[in-house]
Amino acid sequence: MINVNEEVLEFYNSGAEIGRLERGIGKIEYERTKEIISRYLPQEKVTIYDVGGGIGVYSKWLGQLGHEVHLIELSPNEVDYAIKINATTASLIHSIEVGDARNINRPDESADIVLLMGPMYHLTNIEDRLKALNEAKRTLKRGGLLVSTGITRYGSLLWGISVYGSQNKILDEIEFVNMIKGEIKEGQHIRPEKYSYFIARSYFHLPKEFENEIRNAGFSVEKSFAVEGPTWIVPRVDTVWESEESKKTILDMARMVEEDENIMAMSPHFLTISIKE
Repeated sequence: MINVNEEVLEFYNSGAEIGRLERGIGKIEYERTKEIISRYLPQEKVTIYDVGGGIGVYSKWLGQLGHEVHLIELSPNEVDYAIKINATTASLIHSIEVGDARNINRPDESADIVLLMGPMYHLTNIEDRLKALNEAKRTLKRGGLLVSTGITRYGSLLWGISVYGSQNKILDEIEFVNMIKGEIKEGQHIRPEKYSYFIARSYFHLPKEFENEIRNAGFSVEKSFAVEGPTWIVPRVDTVWESEESKKTILDMARMVEEDENIMAMSPHFLTISIKE
């Protein structure tokens, strides 16, 4: 029996992903993630497994592009939500089911692309992350593409002293400071009880560490990108985003530094493209 972190399951069963990419810095994450993935999508129809794909936001987008997308998600409530949404959009997602990244119920070499844009930070020990990577490799065809996302080890620190810190006195709270110390020292994100709205139990990577884990699973790392880069620090991003000119400037600035190793760890998310050889 595979162990499931109850905090993670409760977090996503409670609807944490609903609307997340439609507000705040999630808007930048969504646009940039689509943009980066689009550079690697073939024009012909391919089979894609979106493993740990939440409520299916990216699955729906890829389905709209004409690909055969299978959404596999650990949270039953998110699966139910995705099924309801999919029923209203002409079944753009080919299949939706409950599943675990460490044990994907799909045949060997049956996918052209596998997305791991969640499991790599919610699997908090290296053994489980390696299981997920090996499952992705098993289900990918030779030459297939792995798209994986990590969260930076410095995310909470940067968030606390910039966007969020201006709203209250969280920087004066010892629980918050101790949480950050643990993240920076060991990568382990353990949220205090008082911050139940923070992301659930996670492992936050250093960019090169993230790449090395993927290489150690036998993939060839093609390239890593800072998804948001430093642009997420912009004040009042929801208001700024309403201006098409400002939105374009934000995205242009993110592109300018997307491969800069000096910036990578400042980005809330980094996305790595890898190949199964």
